[in-house]
This record gives sequence, structure tokens and C-alpha cells, in this order.
Amino acid sequence: MLLFPYAKINIGLNIIRKRPDGYHDLETVFYPIPLQDVLEIKVLEGSNAPYRLQQVGQGTPTAPEDNLVVKVYKAMRAEFDLPPLDIYLFKRIPTGAGLGGGSSDAAHMMKAINEEFDLGLTPADIEQRIARFGADCAFFVQQRPAFATGIGEQLSPLPLSLKDKTVVLIKPDVSVSTKEAYQHVRPHQPAFDLRQSVLAPMEKWKETVVNDFEAYVFDAYPEIAAIKSTLYDMGAVYAAMSGSGSSVYGFFDIPPMDAAKVFPDCFVFQQKLR
Repeated sequence: MLLFPYAKINIGLNIIRKRPDGYHDLETVFYPIPLQDVLEIKVLEGSNAPYRLQQVGQGTPTAPEDNLVVKVYKAMRAEFDLPPLDIYLFKRIPTGAGLGGGSSDAAHMMKAINEEFDLGLTPADIEQRIARFGADCAFFVQQRPAFATGIGEQLSPLPLSLKDKTVVLIKPDVSVSTKEAYQHVRPHQPAFDLRQSVLAPMEKWKETVVNDFEAYVFDAYPEIAAIKSTLYDMGAVYAAMSGSGSSVYGFFDIPPMDAAKVFPDCFVFQQKLR
């Protein structure tokens, strides 16, 4: 079974309030982009081990027991009669980038297990189960834009299409701690209705669609702020940081020059959306 877990970007991110449990209520738009990992599972033959994980590609591999795909497998194995698995994970989605790569891997792992072993779980069943592994995990069960509230787990479909825009995504060689970012953000009621703002022409987004983390992150990491400015200099219609960083994306009507030449020391992804 071979799947391709995809990344997401946050379009706008408003931090509304801090909750009694220490988390924050937020609102954001999750939008899928065709930057993908590769996940393959097959039955592990001739071994007494419950699983074998091979991870290659972007980032430093975590200990197998800390990897979300292994955690999902263990949880599913405790609920269903699953055989040992051979798990191969090729990481193309950078970590610490605000792109949801680990959450996507987890959701696609559960989808793969469900399909491979005919468990009969519906998308709603998978969304309910996967939510325990991360607030944004449920988004990756169905590949469609969503307006997210709560801590990111409450999803409403959003009729937003960016077809034919070119997305340019830049990830510098720096990571921003999500905990650090939340410590420096000030919750507040947003000045604009995000759900309505993103359905307006993109030319208007620059004034109404904001990421509340940018104020602190751009001050603490000026190299990230510089990426956003450069994307606008290249002709982006809209540019912003995704999540709490450190990746920054821009949308273009006309595909720009090869961004890899502009950002030679960064991870660069550039593709026209379909």
C-alpha cells in the first residue's frame, strides 16, 4: 500500500483566546498543497518484531517509538488484529515548518491501514480516531480546504479554490518552536472575518488576512521576514508565514523566476496548483 501524505498551509491565523486547559482557541484556513511525503506499508514477513520503520529524506529521523506513524500503528493494532508491518517513510515535507507533515503522515497511516486490512472505517471514523494524535490531523483525512476553529480540530468545508495560482514555498534553515511562538502572541478578536476574507479576491488579502504569529516571529527571526518581503518583490499577489513558521509561501498569477536561485540556502517548493 503506497500513499502520498500532502502538506498544508495556513491562510490567515487568528489567536482568539487562551483556554483554561492552556491551549488557545484559534481560527485559520487549512489549504492542501501538492508537496508530498511517501508512505508505504506492507506485511512484515519472517520477523518477530511488531514493526520495522525506515525513514529517509528531510530532517533527522526520530526514534521509531516517537514517530506518529508508529504511534498510529500501535493504537490500531491494539484495537484490531493487525499483523507486523514494514513501514517506509520518505520525508519531503520539512519539519518545524508549519506545514503539518507529521500530522499528514499520521492520518495517511491510519487511512492506509484501514484500506489495506479492510477495516471498514468511514472518513468520519478516521477523523474521530486520528484527532487524538494532533489538533490538525483530522484535516488530512479528506483533501479539501477547511475553515478550522477550536485548537484546529473543528473543521468546516470551505469553497476556496486557488486553481491555476503558482505557490512558492520557502523554508529557511531555521525552525521556530510552536511553544515559543504561543508564549509571545497576544490573543484578541480579529478585525476581519477570516472566512469571508479568503473568499474575496486575493488582491484584497494583504489588508485583511493576517497571521498573528508573524509580529513576534519576524522580529525574532528577521531572515523569515525577509523571505516574505522578497516574495512580494518577485510579484506575489499574497505572501504569508504558514502556522507558527518557519516556512513562508507566496501565491503568483504568473509563475516567477526559478525561486531556488533566489533562495539558494533554503528548501524551495514551487508548483502551479491544479
